[in-house]
Amino acid sequence: MPHFNKSPWIIHYDASSCNGCDIEVLACLTPVYDVERFGIINTGNPKHADILVITGSVNEQNKEVIQNIYAQMPDPKAVVAIGACASSGGIFSECYNVGGGVDSVLPVDVYVPGCAARPEAIIDGVVKALGVLTEKRRKFKSMSSGLEHLEITAAGIEDAEQILVLQKLAFQSEAEIYNDFNLSPLKQTLEELKADFKSKLFLKAVMDGRIVGSVRASLEDGVLRIGRLVVHPTYQNLGIGRKLMRAVEAEFPSAGDYEVFTGHKSKRNIFFYKQLGYKPFKSAKVSDKRDRIYLQKPGKKEE
Repeated sequence: MPHFNKSPWIIHYDASSCNGCDIEVLACLTPVYDVERFGIINTGNPKHADILVITGSVNEQNKEVIQNIYAQMPDPKAVVAIGACASSGGIFSECYNVGGGVDSVLPVDVYVPGCAARPEAIIDGVVKALGVLTEKRRKFKSMSSGLEHLEITAAGIEDAEQILVLQKLAFQSEAEIYNDFNLSPLKQTLEELKADFKSKLFLKAVMDGRIVGSVRASLEDGVLRIGRLVVHPTYQNLGIGRKLMRAVEAEFPSAGDYEVFTGHKSKRNIFFYKQLGYKPFKSAKVSDKRDRIYLQKPGKKEE
């Protein structure tokens, strides 16, 4: 994987540090250590980053930000926790608003000890993360080729937080199509999503222990209404969405009809549902920017 070895890009996030470790991270960029001579570039865009470098401990205010940055990074990716606070919460671990180290919200690949961590240790940690990336890349190619590690099962309320993060990431592309970031999937709260578990069946697609897709549905007056089919952008075009749709339909064999909807400009979604046998049957105006297209196909009614 020469492109990672020669030029790994990092994104640095200061969770809630005292700035000691942050200063040492900046020192790595100075002429004394000149980390760029290894091709290591510090970027501000998570979509361009290979390695997430975090300093400071995790609290309730920055937890969601950290998860959103991580979710936007393309796979494979690695997380490096810099310093005692990022590793375990440090001396602040017992504070009322501190949740602990980075591993309380994200899988951490490399821990760099120190208070503050020295620049040499930080550079060494990033270099070690390259080996992690190489192995993840190999494993990802293996999974993508055959999806042999994909498992579709019912999701529980304990999965709500992961599903919400995935939902908001997946619907970013829809928001860009309409230049409308007020889509309900992007504005839904965790409490609202948890409430949906009372009336809807949730399925999740899990690959290598990670939720990479989800769909929900409810049976109303004999019609199975399927909504918010989402697949992580990195894992799209691998057939996961199709498998989720087949699985949720199979959960309701007595449904009279199956129904989905999408936006009128979402040509890719419309084409996908038509391939599965759905046909448009009505539309409704949702806003000045968006119309909703409803698609339906007959179910397997009980004889």
